[in-house]
Amino acid sequence: MSGRKVKKGFRLGLSYIILIIMSVVAIYPALWVLLGSFRPGKSLYSKNLIPESLTLDHYRELFHSKSILFGQWYMNTLKIAILSMIIGVLLTLLTSYAVSRFRFRGRKTALSTVLILGMFPGFMSMIAIYLLLKEWHLLDTHLALIIVYAAGAPLGGTFIAKGFLDTIPRTLDEAAKIDGASNWMIFTRIILPLSKPMITYLALTQFVGPWVDYIFARLVLRTKENWTLAVGLYDMVSSNQNTNFPAFAAGSVLIAIPITILFIFLQRLLVDGLTSGASKG
Repeated sequence: MSGRKVKKGFRLGLSYIILIIMSVVAIYPALWVLLGSFRPGKSLYSKNLIPESLTLDHYRELFHSKSILFGQWYMNTLKIAILSMIIGVLLTLLTSYAVSRFRFRGRKTALSTVLILGMFPGFMSMIAIYLLLKEWHLLDTHLALIIVYAAGAPLGGTFIAKGFLDTIPRTLDEAAKIDGASNWMIFTRIILPLSKPMITYLALTQFVGPWVDYIFARLVLRTKENWTLAVGLYDMVSSNQNTNFPAFAAGSVLIAIPITILFIFLQRLLVDGLTSGASKG
């Protein structure tokens, strides 16, 4: 019996040690960037983690420098992320509702196709998407990013959303149909109100993707006024002539604030949506 207790205590202690190490690895870089945004000078490196003096000059520089269009980039990113989120969540919910509630020819094939396509990283299709956008004269437009982000949402969220919708009893649908409700009325008045945790999960994941994406935004957007935050901040430190790392850190902090607030206030719905969607396939 004592041997089991020792073994259990050892495993518990080892688990705590691993969790502490993981926490330090995750928190330390974020803390360094946060404190670096208040550090005077142009270098992000310092011998001390905590600066000897604090300044807000780098935050002021983001909004007052003529070479940094941070406010414009912020609004561009916000517009793209919100519109992509709304359209992407709607497409994902409609797709998952169709495959969850209806039985039609090609249903299994469609599900298999979505599953297979979701296995491949998005950048594999970048060349094809770039050529299509060029033919449609959509390069250097925010509409191009919104279309691509929203159209790709069902690939990543359909199976999770379907798993959640499968947990909603079909008897509710049948009772509504007896009362004369159409499929659209069932979807909007019964399914959507019961799917708040799943909608929250889909909305957060679909918002975060466009908010932090750099690769595709850099491929499509050319003019400085149309850039998103990721592209603009990278340009601030991409050349030897412009390496203002504390200002870059300040911009990174401002980018992280909206996402952090959303996750703090919606974490319960986020966890409920993720676990419920994973309970069934």
